[in-house]
Amino acid sequence: MRLVVQIPCYNEELLLAKTIKSIPKNITGISEIITILIDDGSNDNSVEIAKKEGVKHIFKHKKNLGLAKTFMTGINESIKLNADIIVNLDADNQYNANDINLLVKPILDNSHEIVIGTRPIEEIKNFSYVKKKLQKIGSFVVRKISGTNILDVTSGFRAISKKAALQLIVFNNFTYTLETIIQAGNIGIPTTCVDIRINSDYRKSKLVKSNFNYIKNSFFIILRIILAYQPFRFFFTLGVLLFSIGVILGVRWLLLTYVFIEVGRTHIPSLILSITLMIIGFQTCITSLLADLMNINRQHLEEMRTIIKNFESKSKNS
Repeated sequence: MRLVVQIPCYNEELLLAKTIKSIPKNITGISEIITILIDDGSNDNSVEIAKKEGVKHIFKHKKNLGLAKTFMTGINESIKLNADIIVNLDADNQYNANDINLLVKPILDNSHEIVIGTRPIEEIKNFSYVKKKLQKIGSFVVRKISGTNILDVTSGFRAISKKAALQLIVFNNFTYTLETIIQAGNIGIPTTCVDIRINSDYRKSKLVKSNFNYIKNSFFIILRIILAYQPFRFFFTLGVLLFSIGVILGVRWLLLTYVFIEVGRTHIPSLILSITLMIIGFQTCITSLLADLMNINRQHLEEMRTIIKNFESKSKNS
């Protein structure tokens, strides 16, 4: 079994060497371990440090494209290297690399295709009380939407089988963590989590500029994935809700106008609002059917993409 440890990197010269050195040389069940660096347009000495530490596979973005794009570059390059398992390890030395064996075990046992490390959130000193609570709430929401059991959805320390890697697609430029979990849950990739350790000497996140900024970006990521993978449920539920409110307002208008007759009041605005909501609700329900047809087409395209990538990988390594 070939394991590729991919390290997304952007200006990490202070901790990169320590991160690379921490990667285990031997793991039970793994015959070969390859480390690759995906440099996201760094303007420091990160690439030179990686070379000095013996990293032979370095892939560079000409400019900073963001964490999500960097992650997917690593996935695609790992597939080209014929990886059986891919482990994503952040360059900031946050995660204890000795726990890679815990991440890959469920994949080696053929019980799961994606394994995500669960950090001891309450023990992380760099996390404020508010951030810890938001992390728990966010993880709960993503679990409900994805139908998975992931306890730490923002953890970047994760192992991915080749089969799962061929199916993953990331649409946004912000982060891959939430999107890949929701996608995996919706397309049926067996996903689980294991407890892992973190190191004390790592830097604060560059991704989270503020709690509000992170919540805003995460909200739109989740909404976009729901629209992509559950369009019928989303639009049909919204349509039924709007139509139902319209019906309730219509019944209220009838009662006020013809049962509890209020002299001199016609309640025309209520009637107009009722009719408008029912029309919009009906149209939204129709939209849900069209969105579902587009979703079926998307599924076929993704299946074709997976087959093509798998064929290209086998051809390259044959």
